[in-house]
Amino acid sequence: MIKLPSALLPVIDHLVAKKCRPVVVGGYVRDSLLNIPSKDIDIEVFGLKDLGQLEQLLLPFGKVNSVGKSFGVVKLQQDDTEVDFSLPRQEKKIARGHKGFSVTLDGTLSFKEAARRRDFTINAMGYDLVEKKLLDPFNGQDDLKAKRLDLVDPQTFIEDPLRLYRAVQFAARFELTPSKKLLDLGRQMVETKMLDELPKERIFEEFKKLLLKSRRPSVGFALMDELGMLNCFPELKALKRLPQDSHCHPEGDVWTHTMMVLDAMTTLHGEDEKSNLRLSLAALCHDLGKANTTAFIDGTISAIGHENTGIALTQTLLGRMTDEKALVESILPLVQNHLKPLQFYRRDAEAAAIRRLANAVNIKELIILAKADFLGRNTEEAGNGRFKAGEWLQERAAALNVLEAPLKPLLQGRDLIKAGLAPSTAFKQILEEAYEAQIEGSICTHQEAILWLKELLGNDL
Repeated sequence: MIKLPSALLPVIDHLVAKKCRPVVVGGYVRDSLLNIPSKDIDIEVFGLKDLGQLEQLLLPFGKVNSVGKSFGVVKLQQDDTEVDFSLPRQEKKIARGHKGFSVTLDGTLSFKEAARRRDFTINAMGYDLVEKKLLDPFNGQDDLKAKRLDLVDPQTFIEDPLRLYRAVQFAARFELTPSKKLLDLGRQMVETKMLDELPKERIFEEFKKLLLKSRRPSVGFALMDELGMLNCFPELKALKRLPQDSHCHPEGDVWTHTMMVLDAMTTLHGEDEKSNLRLSLAALCHDLGKANTTAFIDGTISAIGHENTGIALTQTLLGRMTDEKALVESILPLVQNHLKPLQFYRRDAEAAAIRRLANAVNIKELIILAKADFLGRNTEEAGNGRFKAGEWLQERAAALNVLEAPLKPLLQGRDLIKAGLAPSTAFKQILEEAYEAQIEGSICTHQEAILWLKELLGNDL
């Protein structure tokens, strides 16, 4: 039995009374079978001639939006709930890109005919709200029980190459094993460069789901590797078989470590999705620089300066994924400073160094990244789960009031004007010197800042 929001039940009763056959389709059915909460409800309505009829039937129950009209979809808004209603349809690829489809709406289609356009068997199930039964023409429930990811139809699958990225995130989210049929077709799609037509914004949406909805994103990246998709991301491929010092990294090469860090990061995610995404992408990129710095020195493998070399590689890799420049810029300081928590802890860094670090990066987020880096290896210390360096830095940064933001300057331009100075280029230098004194700890209050300015100017204020 598929449970729907109570506010939606009168709508369903009305559709049934008008001789329609509403069927819940797609991810909501899959998630219900997996006992996973979901708010994305899609209902296909069989038995209608056109979309106008569907709109008229829905109008008494809320706000109707026909934004997806070209694909036979109307949205019903009820308070905080939005439900997609659609007519059964068939699609035919007529041009490149995800908009290059000819759509034919047909309320007389059988459920199996309508479901054939879907990507995977687990997404091609429906729940008939008239007969109260599961519709499963492609054995999606059996695949779900067997933890198998299989495609519905090879011909319709290749019409939208994004489905291969969807396979990656589904395999990770639900820990499914791809079928041989899917693997063979996927390799063929990669080899024939079908993925090249995809815009990066569509790809990035699938990466987001992989990083934010998976318990082990490494499963998805392993599938990308198996399918040859890492050829599209050479910065990641370069980490394969890249050696590391076995004492610090007994788990193996940089790729293995990076995947372990990614998985560890999911256990550290909080409530802020933007922060989670930023941190997961930082985890993915944190050791990219090792590809250019790894060397044997006195019989030991090292990658000196990889945190700095990784900046340009991070920009290049993320530039392949997204045009969200602000997001990319927010990740760079995390990559550049990911070694700092451990370095500061080992040398018992002074307060001034910690205050300066806060000017470069959000220390709270940096500690989370460094902890994932620490946990993402097979050392005995990582197995204990306690990141002492992070605990130390968090306590120190909190005591210095710089855990989540840098110090606010105590001396302001208005203080200089009040002291009788006319605005000039000298303002910047004076304020920078005052802030440096604040970082060093010689100025701790606004009163001390005024006294510092008085001494600088050599007169009474």
